Amino acid sequence: MRADYTVSAGRNPHIDRAKELLKSHPDVRELIGPYPPSALCVAAVVAGQLSIAYALRDAHWLVIVATAYLVGAFASHALFVLIHDASHDLILQGSWANRLMGLLCNVGQGFPSAMSFRTYHNLHHWRLDEYDYDADLAYRWEARLVGNSPLRKALWLLVFAGIEVIRPLRIRGRLADPWLFVNVALVAATDYLIWQWCGAAGLAYVLLSTFVGIGLHPLGARWIQEHYTVVPGQETYSYYGILNLVSFNIGYHNEHHDLARVPWVHLPKLKKLAPEFYEPLYAHRSLTRVLLRWIFDPELDLFARITRERGSDAATPSEPEVLRSAV
Repeated sequence: MRADYTVSAGRNPHIDRAKELLKSHPDVRELIGPYPPSALCVAAVVAGQLSIAYALRDAHWLVIVATAYLVGAFASHALFVLIHDASHDLILQGSWANRLMGLLCNVGQGFPSAMSFRTYHNLHHWRLDEYDYDADLAYRWEARLVGNSPLRKALWLLVFAGIEVIRPLRIRGRLADPWLFVNVALVAATDYLIWQWCGAAGLAYVLLSTFVGIGLHPLGARWIQEHYTVVPGQETYSYYGILNLVSFNIGYHNEHHDLARVPWVHLPKLKKLAPEFYEPLYAHRSLTRVLLRWIFDPELDLFARITRERGSDAATPSEPEVLRSAV
């Protein structure tokens, strides 16, 4: 396995590509801005998850596990994507309204992640692949521990939900956001209500759906698809496949990093309007293939990432500045 990350001296590639794209296709600016129908999607998916939880209140544990893997994982992952759009203020106008949308998504997931994700995901965009600031990168000890063993890589992805909780502890200058405490309190209260109305089985379904949806599942392979190097020199990868239909186009990852203020519904339009920027790039076509390759290919490990270094004195902007800059 690799001894460390591959360090690049180049700038974040999305900055230059976004400038060229906007210069060549100024009409793509029309795609930028909130997409309010996403709020209806949030409400529908959350209502669906709670309805299934109620229906499973007396179900056998095998039925709960199977339903979580075959149905709930898709619903919970969809809510993760909607949290993602809310983190970029792409559902409704204003920060408060989008934060509330993120909190509502968490009600259907049973786990408080929306507010911390908002903080660290926007930092991921601003300081992409910088070890001290990008929580999307593994700890070095984590990468060495997992290595390139198929079993350890599978176990790593299985428990990825827990890994996501500890990754931000590495980040320099992390902020204590009061919204985080609101997030935890709200989800604790709603989990209690789910337990009261749907029983332990219903609550287990909701939580297991979230655990599986970002874990050892084709949808969980998205964490590998987005930035793990399969073509030397390419830092970000899109996925163009059928699972975009049930995950709000989250596979269009190069497009998203180039113009982070374009909501999920318009990302395929962005690719269509500027094919010369995206067709030459390598893209994945199957997340199942990504998952299997991740587990069994000894050339892939957690160090299969491009990183860059920037001085610790480089300014880390406030959230409004990040959102304004992510055109």
